Amino acid sequence: MSRRVRLWLVAVGGAGLAALLVAACLDLPAFGGDRHPYGDRAVRESLARHTANTISSVNFDQRAFDTLGEMTILFAAVLGCVVLLRQTRDEHRARPEAEPVALPVRRYALVVLPVALLTGLYVVAHGQLSPGGGFQGGVVAATSLHLLYLGADYRALERIRPIGLYEVGDALAVSAYLVTGIAGLIGSVAFLANTLLPYGTFNTLSSAGTVPLLNAAVGMEVACAVVVLLAHFLDQAVEIEEGNGT
Repeated sequence: MSRRVRLWLVAVGGAGLAALLVAACLDLPAFGGDRHPYGDRAVRESLARHTANTISSVNFDQRAFDTLGEMTILFAAVLGCVVLLRQTRDEHRARPEAEPVALPVRRYALVVLPVALLTGLYVVAHGQLSPGGGFQGGVVAATSLHLLYLGADYRALERIRPIGLYEVGDALAVSAYLVTGIAGLIGSVAFLANTLLPYGTFNTLSSAGTVPLLNAAVGMEVACAVVVLLAHFLDQAVEIEEGNGT
């Protein structure tokens, strides 16, 4: 295929995409209005399935398949990081020496660590009830562990985050999300349809059907993914410092 033909294909395809985008924008509701058709329907469907947090209903019920795509992107990013930053046979990293930490930094980091960890777990557990959810809570829980790196040293951090276990946890969380969707197919309903479990009592932890399960799977996947990513980047930073003799 010649360069001219490729340019014509790109031009025709781009023109068609632009026409569709303009047509879609022209049919949008008026900007700045206080009512929106999708918003009204999303809230109505959320309440019908006893989900107090409409955002979680959208993420893990009304468009749970899209959320699966977001999980897959994060999982692929972690997998790529593990492959690219893995330690080769000719690489040998010496254990970093413990460095003194200022007493105020140590004190406050160790005090905040359990509070931040519990906050992250709380945000995940109450994702279907209050603002937050698996994505936000997972990040908070994962980063809270690294306060130990600030308050103690790198060796202390290594003791509480064996990378292999977190890699397995990441894979299990993604698998749990998929298994929940496949269970719906076995039950003759749509993939990831919120019909497997009873909706429960509104505004309680057991409400919202499968939303808490999918939310917990996302929380576990995000937490494990962030820990693995930070672990590999920190390992690389330590190797660079050791190689430079600093």
